[in-house]
Amino acid sequence: MNMDATTTQLFLPNDHLDDTVNGRIVQSEIEGGVHLHDVLPGTVLEVTTQNRAYTIEYQGRGQALISGHPVFCPEPVLVSIHGSTWGGSMLKERYIGRGMHLEFGHPQRQPITTSVIVDVREKRAA
Repeated sequence: MNMDATTTQLFLPNDHLDDTVNGRIVQSEIEGGVHLHDVLPGTVLEVTTQNRAYTIEYQGRGQALISGHPVFCPEPVLVSIHGSTWGGSMLKERYIGRGMHLEFGHPQRQPITTSVIVDVREKRAA
């Protein structure tokens, strides 16, 4: 492939990955989400899954206070955000993506995987 200086490509398929995996990575970028490396500590995210609505206050370095599950986090609990999966073992690290499952480390149950993420957005200050 010949790319000149005006061409921008968001994703180059990896020859070492299956076409299905490369396709899912591309689809995750199309569906959208939040890369935690782009988020400042203190940012509050609202994550809606098929079954729950979570509030995540990002603390930095992959750590967050999360609430929204009646059993595991009815009140904010400090967790480690691992990233998002497609329901299998492949993880897109420190990414919260629509159409994917959020995976996080909980202090009493490792790991927790949510139902499919429907939406993720930054909560605006009142």
